[in-house]
Amino acid sequence: MTEEKVVKPYNKEQTSKKEEVAEMFNNISKRYDFLNHFLSLGIDKIWRKKAIRKLKAVAPERILDIATGTGDFAIAALKLKPKEVVGVDISSGMLDVGKEKMKKKGVDHIVTMQLGDSEDLPFDDNYFDALTVGFGVRNYEHLEVGLADMLRVLRPEGMAVILEFSKPKRFPVKQFFGFYSKYLIPFFGKTISKDSRAYTYLPESVAAFPEGQDFTDIMTKVGYKNVEAKLVSGGIATIYSGIK
Repeated sequence: MTEEKVVKPYNKEQTSKKEEVAEMFNNISKRYDFLNHFLSLGIDKIWRKKAIRKLKAVAPERILDIATGTGDFAIAALKLKPKEVVGVDISSGMLDVGKEKMKKKGVDHIVTMQLGDSEDLPFDDNYFDALTVGFGVRNYEHLEVGLADMLRVLRPEGMAVILEFSKPKRFPVKQFFGFYSKYLIPFFGKTISKDSRAYTYLPESVAAFPEGQDFTDIMTKVGYKNVEAKLVSGGIATIYSGIK
């Protein structure tokens, strides 16, 4: 198994990865939605729809979206007609934007947004039927601890679906994504967000993340069953799933 490398947004000696991730997302929260869809060319919406379709098998009534950001995955989950969706994030800035978004869409009676840590989720054991994480697990400070606490709050036979960037292996997607993530994402990210490190951290964190078999091995080790990984868009991202 590949050893987990710790990559932090600002590389300060005095602060933890968790603190720096929260700071980074607070800094870019106002421009995050625009940048997210702009830099992904809108493909991220298609990935979320595919990930949500995986959850149809468990017909979830209660869904938890971890590292929810401004709530895009939580909104996508409404397609499943759940009774309750909870979005959790460590960035208060992102949550503030997300709460306004839910009000504007008229779904704040179903989707609630709250401050929370993936490693210490403020929920009872076995509470949720399904969990989602979109582009968030690579930001966990302690990956196995976070995955284990996710499993704790998931009911038996409930499903977790994790959408995360990966590193394409085949020509020409590998070459295109390499150039795009190394040069274009940092350039546009810095220009628009005014945070010089946030969108340099993104490709660095993707490069350090234990993807594919390494990640499914970790999920299995923590206790997930029937773990699967499905590449999307030529391997730019992967949809992982597992059952409790």
